[in-house]
This record gives sequence, structure tokens and C-alpha cells, in this order.
Amino acid sequence: MRADPSILHVDLDAFFAAVEQRDKPSLRGKPVVVGGIGLRGVVSTASYEARKYGVRSAMSTAEARSRCPHAAYLWPRFEVYRATSQAVMAQMRALSPLVEPLSLDEAFVDLSAAGLHDLTVDDVQAIADDLKDAIKEASGGLTASVGAGTSKLIAKIASDLDKPDGVVVVPPGTEAEFLAPMQVTVIPGVGPATAQRLSMAGVRTVADLQLLDEDELIRQVGSAHGTSLHRLAVAADDRPVVSDRETKSVSIEDTFETDIIDRSLLTAISERMAHRVAERLRKAQLSGRTVTVKTRMHDFTTHTRSSTLAGPTDDPRVVARVARRLLDDSDISGGIRLLGVGVSSLADWIQDDLFTESEADEAAEAAVDLPEVPVRPRERDTGYHPGQDVTHPTYGAGWVWGAGRGRVTVRFETPETRGPIRTFALEDPELTKLKHPSADDSEEPAD
Repeated sequence: MRADPSILHVDLDAFFAAVEQRDKPSLRGKPVVVGGIGLRGVVSTASYEARKYGVRSAMSTAEARSRCPHAAYLWPRFEVYRATSQAVMAQMRALSPLVEPLSLDEAFVDLSAAGLHDLTVDDVQAIADDLKDAIKEASGGLTASVGAGTSKLIAKIASDLDKPDGVVVVPPGTEAEFLAPMQVTVIPGVGPATAQRLSMAGVRTVADLQLLDEDELIRQVGSAHGTSLHRLAVAADDRPVVSDRETKSVSIEDTFETDIIDRSLLTAISERMAHRVAERLRKAQLSGRTVTVKTRMHDFTTHTRSSTLAGPTDDPRVVARVARRLLDDSDISGGIRLLGVGVSSLADWIQDDLFTESEADEAAEAAVDLPEVPVRPRERDTGYHPGQDVTHPTYGAGWVWGAGRGRVTVRFETPETRGPIRTFALEDPELTKLKHPSADDSEEPAD
């Protein structure tokens, strides 16, 4: 650990929902839920107004609707979230050259890399407050919570303690005392199964964990895990902040409105995903060796199967072939609610000869004329989903409030203005959908 609290963890508050409230004035101060909006949807982010009703991330949308039926349920606009995230990350990089993004809405910042040393708690508090102000201005009003400490572990945990819009700086030398009263699940790697094993041994808080010696922990949870927990329980964490972590994988996944048990249909979907993954690889000038297929079953159990190639590729035929074989080996008898295809073990070079000539011809033939599959809200007959940006020559910019029965209702407003609510026929030629640059609605919502 360091001698001063020079590692920050910055976490944007209810990020996806906050962006929607920023861009839609009529939703400010009201419950907003972003994620899958259909029967099989899953909540990605809930605004703090929705959280008061018990809505939380990873909850099924059906349960969220039962808890908070009056919330606005919106499909995510990833392209807008990415643009906002880039503006926020730029403010962090202006503070320090060493920034480690963890996702669109959170990152570690190493203040020592900016030449800031021997920082006091008051110094870091002032730096964090200034950064929060810069983020709010750059993002159009979004708030962030910041934790600061002598390690990544402490900074990450601290950022959760005063949400939203808070700052918590943990003084050096108080780390073990800081962790002691917390539930043991606050330690990374302590999930439900490990927590249950520890509970059976009388360990429920970090203070209980701190009383166990390493040998006893190893007996409870195994060698590798026990050694790690023994160190983290006393905040012994020397992991460095790694600037701009390299992309580890490229993937696409879809959650379906109804469970799919038709193997030929799933194969067609996986091949279409494989082509889109390969397209992303080529745009990023990357290739990869490991192809993974992810399936989530009707009972929410999730399985992944992977295959590693002799060399890296960005060829859609190769990715599709391997994904198809992995899917063929998967049990789909109970129905699939989510399917994903990804490529990892990335490189910046290509292995051109992974296919024999006959294999290439076979794969190319199998990938032709993939059917359009109506499995996502955007692909239904309406062509509109709640939250989607639209424009009209008379009323200007707006967003879809709802659609169905041949009509679409639009609330016309911008972040600075409020306008009327109007209903149009779905085929109205004057109503135009806005497609933002680099948009990709196929990604699984995750905040």
C-alpha cells in the first residue's frame, strides 16, 4: 500500500438513467429504468428515484414493473452513453496521465502519476471536489461519487459509501479499521457461495475474517482463494493502476423476448453475431484466437464454451464456424433466453491460413442469407422503442414515449426545452428516427 491516499475510484451515479434524465427534462426527478423493456428484459440501471421502490440492476424488468409501474422504462442508447463517457474520461486524464477505465461509468485515477505526492486527506478531498465539478460541467450535469485511498481496494469500496455525489477519503493507516465492520461480501471474490462457507465458520464481517489465520482460511475456501482473502481482509493490496487497459475481447449478445429452442434459429443468430463481431475486429484493426459462445438458460443459469485457434483471425467465416460448433455442443433443450458470441486473446495481426480451401467454401456458403429474426424490441413491427430519439420538421427533436396499434407517441423536448406530446401513424413519413454515430443497440445493457 502507499503512504498517501493517491488512488481515486470515480463512479458516475446511475449513469445510464442519469443521461436519460439529462436529455429528457420531463423525466428529471422521476423514476427511470434503463434496460431490456420486454417480458424477458433485465434492468441495466435504475435512477435513484426508482431505487426507492426496490428496483435495482440485474432485476428482471417484469419484477421492476411490479415494484414501480409508474417509472419510465427506456431502451438504452449506448452511442450517447459512450460519447458522455469519453467526455468524462477526458477530465480524468486532464488530472492524471494514469487512468484505468473499468467500464463506461467508472475508472481508477493515479494521482502520483501527475506528480502529486505526500497528499493529505484534505488535499485529496479538494482534488476530488474539483474533479467532480469538472465532470459535471463536461457531461452536462452528471454527478460522480469518488473514493480515495492507498490502494484500489480501498478506493473502490470508499466510492460506494456516500452515493450519490459524495467523496470519501480513507486516511492512511486506517484501512483495516475501515473495513472491519463491513459485511464480508465487500471483499472482492466473496460471492454467495464463499460467503455461505465463511458464515458456517462464524465469519460474517471483515472483522471476523481478520481474526482467522491464513491456514484456517485456506481450509475454509481453498488455497488460492484463502491466501487472497487473508491479504485483502487487512487491505494488503498493491495492484497498480494500469493506464487505458487494452481491449480484452469483442463480443455481442442478445436477450430474447421468449426462450428459443429451435437450434437452426439459434445457429442463424450466432452466425449473424459472428459476422458482426468480425466486423468490429476489422474496424479496430484487431484479431483474436479464442472464440466464446455464451448461453443463458430459461432458469437464468449461464454457460460459456470456448475454443482457441492456432492463430488470431478476424475472418467472419472462421468465427462463425467455431461458434456454430460450440453451439452444437450446448444443451438447449430447456430453451435459451440469451445468446452471445465473442472473440478474445486479441492481437494486432492476422493468421491467414486457419481455413483449408474447402472449409472456407463451406463456411461462406453457410453464412449466406441469414434470416431476419424478430427477437428484440427494435425489430418488431412498430420499428420504435421507448426512449428512441426522433425528429419532426414541425415539432423538432423528441423521443418515443410509446408505440403500438399502428401509432407512435412522441414527447418533443431537448435538454434545454420542453415541447408538446403528439401521436403519429407509424408510417408517418415526416417522423424520422435518429441514428447516432457508432450506435449499436445489440449490446447487452450493463452499467
